[in-house]
Amino acid sequence: MSTENTTVRIQDDLYQYVNGEWLKTAVIPADKPMTGGFASLDEDVEKLLMSDFAKFAKGEEQPDLPILEDAVRLYRKAMDADARTEAGMKPLYPLLRKIKSIGTVAEFNESILDLFYARAEFPYKLEVMEDWKDTSRYALAIMDPDLLLPDTSYYDKPVMKFYMMMLLKKMAKSLLKYSELTPKEQKQYLRDTIAFDDLLRRKALSSREYADYYKLYNPMSAEDVYKLSGDFGLRGLVQKLYGDGAPSMIAASNPRFLEAFQDIFNEKNFPLFIHWSYVRTIYKFASDLSPEIYAISSQYLNKLMGIKAMPPLEKQAYRFVSGLFDQPVGVYYGRKYFGEAAKADITSIVKKIIETYEERIRKNDFLAAETKEKAILKLSSIKVKMGYPDNYDPFFDTLKVDEADPFFDAVQKIRLRKMKREFEKLNKPTDRSEWQMPGHMVNACYDPFKNDITFPAAILQKPFYSVDQKIEENLGGIGAVIGHEISHAFDNNGAHFDENGNLFDWWKEEDFKTFEGLTKGMTEQFDGIPFHGGKVNGGLVVSENIADDGGMAVTIEIMHTLDDPDFKAYFLNWGRIWCMKAKESFQKLLLTMDVHSPAELRANMMPRNFGEWYEAFDVKPTDKMYLPEDKRIIIW
Repeated sequence: MSTENTTVRIQDDLYQYVNGEWLKTAVIPADKPMTGGFASLDEDVEKLLMSDFAKFAKGEEQPDLPILEDAVRLYRKAMDADARTEAGMKPLYPLLRKIKSIGTVAEFNESILDLFYARAEFPYKLEVMEDWKDTSRYALAIMDPDLLLPDTSYYDKPVMKFYMMMLLKKMAKSLLKYSELTPKEQKQYLRDTIAFDDLLRRKALSSREYADYYKLYNPMSAEDVYKLSGDFGLRGLVQKLYGDGAPSMIAASNPRFLEAFQDIFNEKNFPLFIHWSYVRTIYKFASDLSPEIYAISSQYLNKLMGIKAMPPLEKQAYRFVSGLFDQPVGVYYGRKYFGEAAKADITSIVKKIIETYEERIRKNDFLAAETKEKAILKLSSIKVKMGYPDNYDPFFDTLKVDEADPFFDAVQKIRLRKMKREFEKLNKPTDRSEWQMPGHMVNACYDPFKNDITFPAAILQKPFYSVDQKIEENLGGIGAVIGHEISHAFDNNGAHFDENGNLFDWWKEEDFKTFEGLTKGMTEQFDGIPFHGGKVNGGLVVSENIADDGGMAVTIEIMHTLDDPDFKAYFLNWGRIWCMKAKESFQKLLLTMDVHSPAELRANMMPRNFGEWYEAFDVKPTDKMYLPEDKRIIIW
């Protein structure tokens, strides 16, 4: 069946023209907020691997990776709904009792390491990540805790805040009934959780602020961070974690939160914190408990996203296990379902895109020669991770699942092992061979701290890519996506990092000012566009739009090297890959939180910047997809 809607002129709406007929009949799965494009491919991969895991669990087939035997053992435990239901919340009671029993800050600090490793909720997060100033080593980072609402902006919208809090309270009340709290305590704990969240959110970062991620590295002396932490025993926790190897510097993502921290965490507010930690810890562990408790914990976000049903147990079990054993599952998928011929072909496309990108940088008209050479050095240093790694990290072989362990215990052993492994990295050199995404993930990414791009095997299929598609279709699909990820090295965030992934100013001042002007133009091109009852925030989505612009520019350049290039096929497939049908509530949520522009706008806005679009479809000034030449922006 054709997906095209011929009642719509392509010159007015590429997205509807290409996808209109499909959009009329497509059905969004009850357990998902959207379908189409990335989501449909993900559904197909999921069905494939769910089938394999079901066969493994029944003994009908044997996985060819020994580590998957442990994954399958955990899968069987996840599928044992009766045992998990009987256990209910009881496996979490020891931790909850411990949290509830703590009456003072001093008592909390005495138990801080045990609580930390038990994954109790703390009033900020600690993480080990690359030191952005020297990515050959790791740094300890401190970040804002999660809030009750999806973004700080919702707290300033009375109607939306009331609605979201109503949903959240309903969910929390149902969860707390499984706890050992009395009905009176349940009410008090929930009130105090909301009160403490209100303290946290006042200085927390918004999604818009997180979008400028290069600003989230604020190195501070550990002593200064300890002083700002006030009564909270951060010094003791770090010393217990690292002893003589404790860091002298801590990277703060949000200094203003730290500066206000003593007004948030103190003896006066301590009861609020303990009750908040109790409730938030239940929420954190819900997926590790019974299917009923997990379903209750999902009600809040599911309602916000428009999801009407929980996935069946076998899908939950697969998702759970494939998340904990992501690398081995990705290697298994890649070896079994991704051909070497496709890998060789797509690798050649990547090579051509990088070569063409270099040519475009050399011809760039706003960069000085010195800046061009540094940009080319960064480009030539990009590492390409295609399909799946040759093997998974041997660490996964240590994640053994004991047949005698209940589901909850088996999961916590894995979570604790992973957690300790992450914090043990601090005083070791970074591993640039790590993959950001496993082979079975339908996505792609650029890692600014490693200066590499990753294209999992699962995305390398139609409509993005196929050896059976025309080269023009592949260029408008995966080619543009590859160019997109490369362009992240030079977007408004990536431009602040050098060829080694270090936060470093490598630009000539006047060149960067010109770049900032172009970035401002790209921001304005999208800012304020009405969409599903809201408006696009141009600043939130600008980095992804710069990347889309760069991906289209480099692949269009390659198109001109082909014999008799079919630009219609190119733009049609560009429109096709962004096909998405989503719940209305999910669309609105994405407008506030997602750094990507809505899929429909990604399809329709970017072609307008390129003369080839106008030539291919004879687009005139009277057409809706016409943009005056002085408004068109091509950065890379």
